[in-house]
Order: sequence, then C-alpha cells, then structure tokens
Amino acid sequence: MTISKDIRYIGVNDHQVTLFEGQYDVPNGMAYNSYVILDEKIAVMDTVDAHFGDEWMNRLTAELAGRSPDYLVVQHMEPDHSANIVRFMQAYPHATVVASQAAFRMMKQFYGSDYADRRLVVGEGSTLPLGRRTLTFLTAPMVHWPEVIVTYDALDKVLFSADGFGKFGALDVEDPEGWACEARRYYFGIVGKFGAQVQALLKKASAVEIRTVCPLHGPVLSGEALTEALRLYDIWSGYGVETPGVVIAYTSVYGNTEKAVALLAQQLRDKGCPKVAVACLQHDDWAEAVEDAFRYGKLVLATTTYNGHIFPAMKEFIDHLTERGYQNRTVAFIENGTWAPTVAKEMRQMLEGCKNITFGDTVTIRSAMTDETPAQLAALADGLL
Repeated sequence: MTISKDIRYIGVNDHQVTLFEGQYDVPNGMAYNSYVILDEKIAVMDTVDAHFGDEWMNRLTAELAGRSPDYLVVQHMEPDHSANIVRFMQAYPHATVVASQAAFRMMKQFYGSDYADRRLVVGEGSTLPLGRRTLTFLTAPMVHWPEVIVTYDALDKVLFSADGFGKFGALDVEDPEGWACEARRYYFGIVGKFGAQVQALLKKASAVEIRTVCPLHGPVLSGEALTEALRLYDIWSGYGVETPGVVIAYTSVYGNTEKAVALLAQQLRDKGCPKVAVACLQHDDWAEAVEDAFRYGKLVLATTTYNGHIFPAMKEFIDHLTERGYQNRTVAFIENGTWAPTVAKEMRQMLEGCKNITFGDTVTIRSAMTDETPAQLAALADGLL
C-alpha cells in the first residue's frame, strides 16, 4: 500500500487473535499498522505485534531497497505496536529511536533498555527534519495511554494518529458494515473513557490541514471517509447522541424479564421509535452493548434480583458504562423480583455519579407479567419518545 510517493504501508494482518487485549471479540482479526517514510532520511513509524516480527522486517527491508533507516518513531508503547523495537535497533545499529519521555520509561520497563545513547526525546511541537519534509509531534496523553504522541507531516498533509481512529478487523477482510461499526466498538471499548483528551487532540489537529490519517489499527482514512470519521470522533468524544433511538440491555433467568423486554421493544417500534436495539447481556457481546449504549440517547436496563442484588452480568455492564464516563443520556428501568424487587434502586445508585443522566420510569415485575404490565410498559415507552 502506498500512502503517498514517499510513505509506504508495512503493517501486518493478524488472523490468529481471537480476543483483542484479552477481552474484545475480533472475528475479522486485527491489523497492526506500521509505515515507512522514504526521504533524505528515513523514518519508520512504529513496529508491530511480536508474532509478526519476521513478516514486518521483510516488508520493511523490501521498501528500504538497500537503504538503512535513520529513525524509529515510537508513538505508542503498547506491545502490539512496540514489540519489535529491540529487533529493529539490533538490525540497524546506527538508527535513533524517537519517542516521548514517558515512552522511554515504559521502554525500559518492557524491554530492559531506554536507548540512552541512541534516542531523541520529543514533546509538544518538537520537529524532526527528514529532508523535503519535517515531522511535527503533538502530545496526546491518555489517547489512550499517557505516553502517546501523534505525528504530522505537512508536506503530504498526513497525520499518523497512533491508536486514534483505530478499528477492529484485518485489512484483508472486507467489512460490509463499513468503517463506523467496528471503529465505534473499538473507540468506546478502548478509548471511550478519555473523551476530554480526545477532544483536546481534535482541537490540536484542527489547526493543520489533514488529507490523510494513518492509524495504528484499521484502514488509512482520506476523502469522505476521513470527513465522516472526524465528525463521528467529535460526537463520540463529546458524549453526544449519534443516532436517535433506544437500546434495551437485559438479563433474564426464566424468561419472564425477556418477555417484558420483547413487548417493550415492539411497543417502541409501533410508536415510531426510529431505532430499537436489544442486547442480552448473558449471551450477546457486551462490547456491542456498550457501543449501543453510547450510540443512542435512551437506555433501558432490565434485570432480575439475584441474591438480593443486581444480576451479575447487569452489574458488570453498568460498571463498563460508568468507567467509560457514561453521560448525557436518559435511563429507565425494568426490575423483576419474586419477593424483593429492589434492583432498580441499586442500578440508579450506580449511575448517579454520571453526568447529565435523566432517569425515566421504572416498571416492576413480580415473577411474571400480569394484565397490568403491558400498560405500564407502554407508559415507559411513551416517556422515552
């Protein structure tokens, strides 16, 4: 892949991984992106996961065509991007590694060396001349680690965005749902807690002309795809509502809560709700449910009382929301309990620390729905529209 005349893609596709970071289902694999800039001096932008060191080095060697790189720029120290630093520095003993001060501390922790005699520490606004072009570095702390930098090439108007604008999925697998679906799940799963920091980076990036974004995961973005990605990142990092609609996240032990959820979903559709998404937290991908909770403006939490408290899968789901800064939403509840239906109160308490949450109605079920339940659910639906 050629990004421009002098910028080449040397990343790899991983179809061996099943759980990214040990928790995110990635049926279409992952891409670990790396790039090489061929100027009077040569800069390599990040490495790849340890399992693909041979493939990456072969790709790099082919693009170098007999030349030797001058710099290895390390934007992010997670091992899926930094695992081949040692191998690179051994292969190219005259190269300099370029990174933030915090990254060099992590480098020492991960790999036993911070290359004190072969390093260049960069920070906000630092530059690196390569010849025809000069790279400019911008700090991006907590997007999504504290050491992160991103890199701007003013000649080709390219932003190397580290994990920003990343996406699940290998690049050799066509994604019929488009960029946004798996980029959204990636963002809210991995970056979503740090909305304020992403907003700060977007503000910095808006000060320069960007024609192409080269992330460390997912496809290179340009043209209309880049315009849409920037629009969505602004919404996501500002905790705005991307799509009008309601998501219902539920657990059910004997099927009675599930029946109530199905009825509520149908009532919402019949009343003209533009989108209703339903997630069973015991069987569906929890990261998909988190994604939907941040995508839509209204959320219904429906669960049973279990050992006197919230059913475990629901409690974990709410933890996922709160630790990611859930805010600016309306939340309603369905609780089910045979002798002590009290979980709506507990769920509300878990969310009370979130910003700008409007609490809607609560429907209480004792064991199973009664003749009155449909009307109660209809009233709850009306309050969500």
